[in-house]
Amino acid sequence: MLKKSLLAAAASLALFAAGTTVSAAEQGAKNVVLVHGAFADGTGWRGVYDILKKDGYTVSIVQNTTTSLAADVAATKQAIDKLDGPVVLVGHSYGGVVISEAGTDEKVQSVVYIAAFAPDKGESVSSLIANPPAGAPVPPILPPVDGFLFLDKAKFAASFAADVDAETAAFMADSQVPWNVAALTGAVTAPAWKVKPSYYLVAGDDRMIPPAAQQMMAKRAGATVVEVPGSHAIYVSNPKAVADLIEKAAQTAQ
Repeated sequence: MLKKSLLAAAASLALFAAGTTVSAAEQGAKNVVLVHGAFADGTGWRGVYDILKKDGYTVSIVQNTTTSLAADVAATKQAIDKLDGPVVLVGHSYGGVVISEAGTDEKVQSVVYIAAFAPDKGESVSSLIANPPAGAPVPPILPPVDGFLFLDKAKFAASFAADVDAETAAFMADSQVPWNVAALTGAVTAPAWKVKPSYYLVAGDDRMIPPAAQQMMAKRAGATVVEVPGSHAIYVSNPKAVADLIEKAAQTAQ
């Protein structure tokens, strides 16, 4: 046993001396699952995806239907099931509700909230937004049509993606995914943040979920918190800050 330990130590020293580097993914959980929120789809994660892939992670992107919490949790669990080894589960906005419910899966090592809802047991998006802080901006959500919600395209950029370039913000507004009213009322049964390490990125200039509300949910979850200036679409405008927090969660996952 001693001989094996000495050989392993010698091999490590040899690699170090040769200048061999170890990727971030080799230092902790290697799998990341990204869950988008309402009015968006998985393509918004491209910048974060590129950074994580470059750093050696296996990355899966869930394409939620946003028709119901149950359907989106099922889609997320399918993505988790396909991966071998521990998973860091990441959610943006409404995606935070999804990961709160799906994150109790035994493969999930930690959950990461990006300007996201982090509900407690029995809470939903509807209950969390019922009493907004005084003076909080009102998201430009249009009245439902056939049970689905959209954001006013003319106000999309200012509310959702103020720090995203104009061309990209316009594309995001025109490519909105309809959000079913039923998804807003989906309540979490057993929040993952109560049993898994949690991380939270607060978007300091968010006009969809007030930063004060984000800070409250992060504190309640006992999350490791970073606050970065940025809009609700911070995962698009500042993918490095988002990827940095995800990698921190991956490298400290046990």
